[in-house]
Amino acid sequence: MVLKVCLIVVLFVLHYSCTVEAIHNGLNKNGSSLAAIKFPDHANFNAVSSSTETGCSFSKSEKFESSVANEDTGNEEGEAFLAESVKLNLKHHSVSKDAEPKTSVVGSTVRDLKRIQTLHRRVIEKKNQNTISRLEKAQEQSKKYYKPATAPAAPPEYFPGQLVATLESGVSLGSGEYFMDVFVGTPPKHFSLILDTGSDLNWIQCVPCYACFEQNGPYYDPKDSSSFKNITCHDKRCQLVSSPDPPQPCKAESQSCPYYYWYGDSSNTTGDFALETFTVNLTTPKGKPELRLVENVMFGCGHWNRGLFHGAAGLLGLGRGPLSFASQLQSLYGHSFSYCLVDRNSNSSVSSKLIFGEDKELLSHPNLNFTSFVGGKENPVDTFYYVQIKSIMVGGEVLKIPEETWHLSAQGSGGAIIDSGTTLTYFAEPAYEIIKEAFMRKIKGYPLVDSFPPLKPCYNVSGVEKMELPEFGILFADGAVWDFPVENYFIQIEPEDVVCLAILGTPRSALSIIGNYQQQNFHILYDVKKSRLGYAPMKCADV
Repeated sequence: MVLKVCLIVVLFVLHYSCTVEAIHNGLNKNGSSLAAIKFPDHANFNAVSSSTETGCSFSKSEKFESSVANEDTGNEEGEAFLAESVKLNLKHHSVSKDAEPKTSVVGSTVRDLKRIQTLHRRVIEKKNQNTISRLEKAQEQSKKYYKPATAPAAPPEYFPGQLVATLESGVSLGSGEYFMDVFVGTPPKHFSLILDTGSDLNWIQCVPCYACFEQNGPYYDPKDSSSFKNITCHDKRCQLVSSPDPPQPCKAESQSCPYYYWYGDSSNTTGDFALETFTVNLTTPKGKPELRLVENVMFGCGHWNRGLFHGAAGLLGLGRGPLSFASQLQSLYGHSFSYCLVDRNSNSSVSSKLIFGEDKELLSHPNLNFTSFVGGKENPVDTFYYVQIKSIMVGGEVLKIPEETWHLSAQGSGGAIIDSGTTLTYFAEPAYEIIKEAFMRKIKGYPLVDSFPPLKPCYNVSGVEKMELPEFGILFADGAVWDFPVENYFIQIEPEDVVCLAILGTPRSALSIIGNYQQQNFHILYDVKKSRLGYAPMKCADV
């Protein structure tokens, strides 16, 4: 019934034909600027989680500075790696002037709802539960054969630094995601991958591409790389990914390991599970850029790929599962990563940042707060970063929302996650209705506008030089509070004298999601070792 309701909501949103444009404006509350935004179309994907221990390592190269990883498990907690970190630049593209904003608003919302529906299906459908069960058994078996790679002490010539790669906003491509520039293979070739904290597998469209979507630039060709290595079907790691249906018999010794990764909304990737070298940028404390090689990154070489990926070459998973890029780098940089997303409408020369490893500046930030992750390994789907919400605050009032609204069930449904691949923030009913009514009750003196569905409430603020809007914050069960600036929960839509609440609802028992629009200009820390989420207000352009 939940899925039917979600589908009805999607169809309802599709019913409207919208043509508004979002722009910057100086409206503010308490001196903060209310930035306008154009909502783009975007695809969001969450797949069946696969798990394994990483064999990822740094290697020496004639062209690149590097450190070397070895097969030693003496430091399971990764303490030796916290002295260095990797910072990745995430470039921001300016908004395309040719896009039709109101259509983009609806398209973005529709895809957000599809993503939520997909996540819900992932955790309740029998097919996925069977797959997860099989993967969990395979993971236990794999521990007998594989040990995580660890990094030795840095050589004398190495300066502790931060790994830097390029992250781009997908706004100019009609997408609500962020993209990361990655260099793959030997010699390294550039590819733009969607960054997603809601999935694990890293994958790229590969030659031969039998059924592939359009991407910017050529497909990755394994034959052009001397560092590409297939994982064979006899390799124990092959048991850690889902195989296509029906499973193919493993006969030849050199037969490749086929994988199938399903995202639930007709998006999927199928190909060969393999190892490859990824090249990343390193910025030393002195600001000197250096390139490093990360060997043996497990990834999917996709020959059949389906979905709306908006020009990307594939996807880079940052989920909690051990196959994600973040998890594979844990043996080198410790058990944390963070990012800081600039205003989506900022100048294209301004970069967002993705940082692997400990960021001492962030940890010393006076306004850094933490809340605990929940769920974790006991949850059947360990990909997502769940947080336990207690209630919502609007205008200083703690709203009376039934506690069960926020609960994560034993079957994996419900709960709340933080996600880089969803644009807006979505709260399960009845929380959304209570939040919306609270805003409508507290905002006085501005005429309501009903012509911008699905966004509600919207207000005509024509002629108002400075408007004040109720404060908004999330109260977590452990006592932590996340307060947002007004530009993170209200958007301005053309005509420029209309503002709308940038929060929407999902059906009962569905996921609640804190999306990337609400995360702008916060430095977000994913501390897996201590199982906590950190957040600090930051001008991300300065990180």
